[in-house]
Amino acid sequence: MSDLLSVPVKKPTDVDVTRPLNNLIKSSYSNLGSEKIVEISESVNKFNQQRNSAVWKAFEKFESSLEILYGYYDQLSALETKIVVQDFQVPFKWKDAFDKGSIFGGRMSLTLTSLSYEKVCILFNIAALQSAVASSQGLDNDEGLKLAAKLFQQSAGIFNHLKSAAPAAIPQEPTMDFMLETLNALASLMLAQAQEIFVFKAIKDSMKDLIVAKLCCQCEEMYSEALRLLQKDSVRTLWDKDWISTVAGKQAGFHALTMFYHSLVSKSNKAIGEEISRLQKSVELFKIAQSRSGKPNFLEEYASKAQRNLIEAKKDNDFIYNEMIPDINSLPGPGKAQLAKYLPIASPMSQNFRDLFADLVPVALHQAMAACDNRKSEIVNGEIMKLREATQAINNLLSSYNLPAAIEVTESGSTLPPSLLEKANTVREKGGIEGLLKMVGELPELLNRNREILDEAERMLNDECSSDEQLREKFKEQWTRTPSNKLTQTFRDNCETYRKIINNAITADKTVREKFEKSRRGIELLSMSQEQLANEVPCGPTTNKDCNSSAAQKLRKLMEAVETIKAERDVIESELRSATVNLKEQFLSALAADGAINEPAISLAEIGKTIAPLQNQVQDNLSRQETLIQDIKQAQQEFAAESGSTNQSSDTMLTQLATAYDVFSELQHNLQDGVKFYNDLTQLLITFQNKISDYCFARKTEKDELLKDLTQQASRQAQPPTPSIPAHLVSTTPAAPESPSSSASAPAPTSAMHTPYPMQPQGMPVPYGATANVPYPAYVPPPMPQGFNPYATLPYPNAYQGFPQAPAYYGTYPGAYANQQGQQQPTQNPNKPFGW
Repeated sequence: MSDLLSVPVKKPTDVDVTRPLNNLIKSSYSNLGSEKIVEISESVNKFNQQRNSAVWKAFEKFESSLEILYGYYDQLSALETKIVVQDFQVPFKWKDAFDKGSIFGGRMSLTLTSLSYEKVCILFNIAALQSAVASSQGLDNDEGLKLAAKLFQQSAGIFNHLKSAAPAAIPQEPTMDFMLETLNALASLMLAQAQEIFVFKAIKDSMKDLIVAKLCCQCEEMYSEALRLLQKDSVRTLWDKDWISTVAGKQAGFHALTMFYHSLVSKSNKAIGEEISRLQKSVELFKIAQSRSGKPNFLEEYASKAQRNLIEAKKDNDFIYNEMIPDINSLPGPGKAQLAKYLPIASPMSQNFRDLFADLVPVALHQAMAACDNRKSEIVNGEIMKLREATQAINNLLSSYNLPAAIEVTESGSTLPPSLLEKANTVREKGGIEGLLKMVGELPELLNRNREILDEAERMLNDECSSDEQLREKFKEQWTRTPSNKLTQTFRDNCETYRKIINNAITADKTVREKFEKSRRGIELLSMSQEQLANEVPCGPTTNKDCNSSAAQKLRKLMEAVETIKAERDVIESELRSATVNLKEQFLSALAADGAINEPAISLAEIGKTIAPLQNQVQDNLSRQETLIQDIKQAQQEFAAESGSTNQSSDTMLTQLATAYDVFSELQHNLQDGVKFYNDLTQLLITFQNKISDYCFARKTEKDELLKDLTQQASRQAQPPTPSIPAHLVSTTPAAPESPSSSASAPAPTSAMHTPYPMQPQGMPVPYGATANVPYPAYVPPPMPQGFNPYATLPYPNAYQGFPQAPAYYGTYPGAYANQQGQQQPTQNPNKPFGW
């Protein structure tokens, strides 16, 4: 027994996974610190080196090479739990292992941007290398037999697994090595060879003849099944020329061995007639085996033994027993004993596996935590919005009453109230009118930058689609890849969404500029020095009589209460923004127990525990303000009645300056958040553009491969005619004998204070979507840093659940996106017989 067959490996091509994987991890795990990002980048580089080593080590038939492939496969299995695999846009190209498929109707290579495709190709090569290492073992020692049996069974298990895994990973016509018939034949062949090792071990250990006969009978049946599968018309042209003859010879050879060892059982039972019948059949089968295999010395040792035993048995029967020789077909068989089995894929396969991305949580856990943070942010933003709107309401009320300026006693030598001087000093410290003008001037440049990035992304999509349509028109039905418009619809929807976001931002910019121009004169006055401001404001000092009246004293106490409430709001807002809800342990427990996370049920309960006390404080603060407003109105009426007539022009000016101060503070926040919004949007658009770039590169690689296949097919189908012999040479040129193969031709192939600038976008739209038949499934957007977002126009979901989702609370500034929501929402060990 020898001539063990090994499967050829798939031929890889080099591909750099560094950039796409870095982009994907950084966009998905945006909350990683700078140190972690550096560590992850190093891990990505190691992963890229690991792949380059693994795919080429498959050609080295050493056991150590298997360990390298095991490690890479384990890393792929671990990585696919940490990222959204459909979003890993790397064009993996693998050639057909048998490299003759294209001649007989298949394709020579296939390129897919799918991590699942990479996994099944690596699995195929692991099984192929296992068969090569097993075939190279020395069968004269127990260690070699043990390793060969284990590897053949593992190889058979992998090929059997690929029968279901390959169609799921390759949603289009595969290369011939991944056809179901091919995998069936390879799995059956590997299992038969594993059974052969067990037969050889039993013979080597001199086990009982009946046991050996049963093992041989089972092995003969396995080789018979393998031969049937190998000879199918759809795959028989794939194999090397000696495969079918070797398997056919072994099928007859193990049938012969079954008869030979069963004859030994008959001999021990003194059944001389049965012995002779079985030996006759054995000798006949040995000759058939040698003929089929094309090797005259195939199983020569056993064939000689059978011949000698037959001569001796006939001699003994002629002189002693004189038994009738029964027909071999009437004799019972020895039975069967199957020891070779499909071994399942171990997890992990490598004995020394170390996860390069151990710091990344499972993608399901990450998405659940990000969704929880989004939900918490929506609740927090809603509470902060209530506080801000209440502050705006009371500021408007105080401005209308010229409070607290109306009840302040001016300082000696000054005609301006102390509160106004304090506000003017604050405006000057924060940059005054010049600071606002500088920030207003930055917005157009930031806006144009985002427009240009989005325009470039759309241009790449249009160019790729145009190229695909032109080639589809040229090659008609031969252009079999998925049309671009089916793959890029979600891309284009998100381009449209981004365009709307930018248009909403333009509306917000206009609103900010209008508000600035409306209060520009007041802000300019507050930006002046104290002396200049005193000359511009036509007011005189407030009399002591006015300020010492009972109504004035009551108003003064109410103003202190207003400041207290505002100070409380600053504290509550700070606590709301710093509130954290860490549900990692709960999510991990749910994931381990059920394999899924009921994120809404868990997060809502935990968020409620954390935020509820702060929500109660917000409600209490707002309730006290309602009472305070009523008291202020009543006290103001009393003060107006006691003070009598007032300087109307002075009151009007002071009211305008107080309003200008409030607008200045609001615009500062708006412009800061506007700049941050544009910068955050830039990062989102760059990530979006990178996704489109990766997609276009993958499609270009796929296009180039398909064009190559079609060109080769065309060249095979259009062979030039054989040139005729010139007439003047006919008489002098001898006729060449016709080649036997020349006639055979190869088969042909086939009004509030808030603007719509989001401070903290929490994700990005889906770059592209897919169907079950498309190798570019839906993209899960990356999370963004969490925080208060008083200018939210759009909630960026961390997990795509239909884009976009309405948040709990939107900004209500004129032109805000919230106002448009009503209109449109976008190892198992092998058997161990014989003491193994």
